[in-house]
Amino acid sequence: MVVALDGTVLTVAQPTLRRDLDASFTQVQWTSTGYLVAVAGLLVFAGRLGDRYGHRRTFALGMLGFGAASAGIALAPDVGWVIGLRVVQGVFGALLQPATLGMLRAAYPPERLRTPIAVRTASIGVAAAAGPVVGGALTTEFGWRAVFLLNIVPALVFGLLALTSRDPRDRRDRPGPAAGVPLDLPGALLLAVALACLVHTLVTLPRVTWSAPVALLAGAAFVRHERRTSSPLLPPEVVGSRAVGAALGVLVIASAALNGGLLTCVYVLQDDLGLTPLRSALLSLPLAALLVAAAPTSAVLLRRSGARATVAGAMVVLAAGLVVLARASAPVALCAGFALVGAGFGTVMVAATHVVVRQAPAESAGVAGGLQQTAMNVGPVLGVATATVLMGLGAARSPLVVLAFVAAAALPACRALPGGSRPVPAALPLGTPAGGSDATHTDHGAERGPHTRSLRDHEV
Repeated sequence: MVVALDGTVLTVAQPTLRRDLDASFTQVQWTSTGYLVAVAGLLVFAGRLGDRYGHRRTFALGMLGFGAASAGIALAPDVGWVIGLRVVQGVFGALLQPATLGMLRAAYPPERLRTPIAVRTASIGVAAAAGPVVGGALTTEFGWRAVFLLNIVPALVFGLLALTSRDPRDRRDRPGPAAGVPLDLPGALLLAVALACLVHTLVTLPRVTWSAPVALLAGAAFVRHERRTSSPLLPPEVVGSRAVGAALGVLVIASAALNGGLLTCVYVLQDDLGLTPLRSALLSLPLAALLVAAAPTSAVLLRRSGARATVAGAMVVLAAGLVVLARASAPVALCAGFALVGAGFGTVMVAATHVVVRQAPAESAGVAGGLQQTAMNVGPVLGVATATVLMGLGAARSPLVVLAFVAAAALPACRALPGGSRPVPAALPLGTPAGGSDATHTDHGAERGPHTRSLRDHEV
């Protein structure tokens, strides 16, 4: 929640920051780009650190460091210091984000993960919705430095709570089964370079920079290294799961569609329709409201229909919302489009995240969380880059239509997700498998760790 709030309030404060520090547009852009590059490159390795040394410890270090970097930015004398400290802030942000999902996976048995993940998603939605309002008020009254001071107290409180509190259900408070596994530093370095250069390439589109070939070379070297090493950074039981791969792909596509669509709507509402920034923000409020409301609803849908139907239906709703926005000009139609986008994305985020975290063994929960967060960081950059290129080529609303088709194209991937529940024949003797995919699920070892009860694939 602290990270989500930080990102949204900074967006509002950037114009004031540029004027106060006499910075260029490129320098101001790097206050966001530097953070994204650092986060994207380190998320998976940070998740492995949590698996090895404890998710609470990693979360505490990340939160305290995030707060300290925020304090440094608030005191920065020039934009160069702001950019450098934003990179540092990104390093600590990478530590704490996978740890939140790792703590949930370690603290709750798989069949009870739906509600905690829904609460986490709702908190992020509230922070994202409140960010522009809070950031605007603070920047107007106290200047851009106040938005970074806002992070200090929550970061200090949550960091100290994580250090001092202990949950008896969470076995990741101390080194767990992954403590003896090598960290695979060469793999971590190659993946960090590949992801950081990928993000840099997407941010600088449509220009092609040095980072594009470096990303390809580092990615190829990482895949080759992972196939040969005895202790890969990405455990086979995580990356070898079709369900996890499909869920990660859907998260990338959904977050790309959302963020690319929102960027497009900013220009459509203010340039084409001539609305003020305040009026535009008010029209988009249904998105935030439905995103928050979708979180608890998703938990119910997952239990009743399974991840496959829930995610597929939500992607259709997301695509429909983008199509409505592409054609809308009246306030009611615009609000309806934003509401559909918020409901669809909120549902996808809960359901797909649940698949990623639940399918991973508890001892690799941090890596799974790192992969989920990587998808949620790469997706928005990809969506914004796509929207920027398309808007530069012609019609202002064309990105909304293209992104709607992209969201709909993700439907085949949903077939790899776990399906809904099936009736269990009452005549089966006690202890006899009830059919379905239970044997497959158990054979994959998806339920190793502190909670060892075997669950069927449809119990999502």
